[in-house]
Amino acid sequence: MDKWLPPALAYIPSWLEFQVRMAEQPGCIIAVVHRDQVLLEQAFGHADLATNEKLTPRHRFRVASHSKSFTAAGIMKLYEQARLRLDDPVGQHVGRLHPRIAETTLRQLLSHSAGLTRDGADAGYFSGRRPFLDAQELLADLEKPPAIEPNTRFKYSNHGFSLLGLVIEAVTGDPFKTCIKREIIDAAGLKETTPDIPIPAGTPFAHGHSSKLLLGRRVSIPGDYSINALAPAGGVVSTASDLARYFAQLAPNAKKSILSVASRREMTRRHWRNPHSNLEGYYGLGTISGTLHGWDWFGHSGGLEGYISRTCVVPDRELTISVLTNAVDGWAGYWLDGVLHILHGFATRGAPARNISDWSGRWWSSWGAADLVPMGKIVVVANPHAGNPFLDVSEVTVAGKDKGRISLAGGYGSHGEPVRRTRDETGAVTELWLAGSKLLPEAQVAAEMQARHDAPRARQRRAAR
Repeated sequence: MDKWLPPALAYIPSWLEFQVRMAEQPGCIIAVVHRDQVLLEQAFGHADLATNEKLTPRHRFRVASHSKSFTAAGIMKLYEQARLRLDDPVGQHVGRLHPRIAETTLRQLLSHSAGLTRDGADAGYFSGRRPFLDAQELLADLEKPPAIEPNTRFKYSNHGFSLLGLVIEAVTGDPFKTCIKREIIDAAGLKETTPDIPIPAGTPFAHGHSSKLLLGRRVSIPGDYSINALAPAGGVVSTASDLARYFAQLAPNAKKSILSVASRREMTRRHWRNPHSNLEGYYGLGTISGTLHGWDWFGHSGGLEGYISRTCVVPDRELTISVLTNAVDGWAGYWLDGVLHILHGFATRGAPARNISDWSGRWWSSWGAADLVPMGKIVVVANPHAGNPFLDVSEVTVAGKDKGRISLAGGYGSHGEPVRRTRDETGAVTELWLAGSKLLPEAQVAAEMQARHDAPRARQRRAAR
């Protein structure tokens, strides 16, 4: 393991806990896997705001479109067994399709290039207005022509992946959920994952939540429904650690996997670019991919009413990260990018030198918080409020036990000015001075603000009576 990884993993929970509090999100779970080992697994917040139930890493989440990576693996396994070909027309395996849909290939369905409708004529099931489609209702939608010509662009389709579930059923003779549980979930050694609801009795389950915007408060969304024939597109229920361990096995360089190296390469390579997007992103066969700071990654995201999740694998670093949130406005994607920024920052600067390793911790003023994070031979003044806490940060060069200098800062910062720490009689650090600004522990700043602002208002109210 790289020496920079443990200090990076130590800072990630501190930053993420701050972010969850700041965003007033119900809950979040993160898991980080190195090769096939879970190095970090932590939960923040609540599984259900209505009951005040605390969230734990063992709570199951709806991980929605992550399911597509399980379904794609199911198709690839059948391909490896020579039970189908990726260029088979889907009509070879499933009937009752519009002739133009019947001509589209399994590869086109897997890469979202078949031109199919995204969610059919009435997608009210994603808003709780109707039950999810059964197989007959799904096929009724697919008796209509495709929305656009196939093989012309990337066009996401839940109906397309649901159709792949029918292919798996036709080829194996087993219900989709039975087959995926046996051939993918169990084969991958996942103990906390099911293809859909129901989950085993007594298993902790995180409720979803609405945003605050419509009612001024969050409403708990049970999330304990089956999504029926759409399970191949979004039914999977899992934990962050199980999800991360599964996706780690999809990396072409993984030592252990349910699929061949050739199948994993085909799944994770870039088949189609996401058009009409400012962010450079691609789709493979059941996987999303991109690049951040020069690190190529692949994975998937997921969203069902009340749940947002994201997973990514960085094969060159043999790292996999899963972030699960239980709110319709969950920040899973934003936070996963933040985790990548943190990992990249430590990978670039290295583990902290011994003489600066204790220059760490969160310090507050009435303006907010600042984090001292030792990296390499310097201490950065990280911004936990930001999605990238290391963006344009000031750097401190330590010159003694409690003295240093801001050796690099932006033009509007305090470049070149002194830094010092103050200790009490026990030797504990009680104050941090960054140039002329005094920062204190959170509780002290909160008490200062209450005395400065709340107490005078209370006196004014009493006097007005």
